[in-house]
Amino acid sequence: MKKLVIGNWKMNPSTLDEAKKIIKKTRRIAGRLQHTEVIACPPLVFVFAVISKRDPNTLKIGAQTVSYEEDGPHTGEVSAVMLSDIGVKYVIAGHSEERKNGDTDKIVSRRVKAIVDSGMRAVVCVGEEMRDEGGKYLEILKDQIRNSLAGIPQSRAKNIILAYEPVWAIGAKEAMRPDQIYEMSIFVKKIFSDIFSQDQAMKVVVLYGGSVNFRNAVDIIKTGKVDGLLVGRESVNLPGFIELLKAVDGVK
Repeated sequence: MKKLVIGNWKMNPSTLDEAKKIIKKTRRIAGRLQHTEVIACPPLVFVFAVISKRDPNTLKIGAQTVSYEEDGPHTGEVSAVMLSDIGVKYVIAGHSEERKNGDTDKIVSRRVKAIVDSGMRAVVCVGEEMRDEGGKYLEILKDQIRNSLAGIPQSRAKNIILAYEPVWAIGAKEAMRPDQIYEMSIFVKKIFSDIFSQDQAMKVVVLYGGSVNFRNAVDIIKTGKVDGLLVGRESVNLPGFIELLKAVDGVK
């Protein structure tokens, strides 16, 4: 199975011209990758402009969010059907920044259901805000995963990707220790198994996000034993992102 690197551009860049330059360079490096698939998630306003039929099989375009409504009087919203119709394959749901701005687990689960029902893959972000010595954060994380995937039928489990992104590690000087990432990836898969099945848990893709860069990417994947990475600010820093992709692609 190929490793997966998802680049969340967030609210960058400022212009369409810059967005096209970023995707052009990303497309070029993605075309050289043999063991890695890249998902670029630009701001919604740029998504249609960066999708191309010339994209290599190793590059897909994703979206950073989506409405859980199908259609109707929802000014400013974009539906999952709209995104799927223009060629979007992946959509992020439950990112910590959206949760901070008011997305509850219930809202996240409705977004996830809209994504998977439309045939796209949902990149479901989960992660504790802080750690305590007593281990209460594990129960908090378990509830977050269960609630964020509530109402998703077993037949749709294959369309779910879990991105473990501890909030306290986002924007930090260093990422979470790889051995800790490994422990948490096992924990996350156990919860997924409880929700769906052991077979589905063995197949689910688990990513890590939080202060990822080209210097720590290999260790995170090798020692952390995750299936790929969710990359934020580094994904629009082209020199660093290109080095990260090369490093990840070299992991055997």
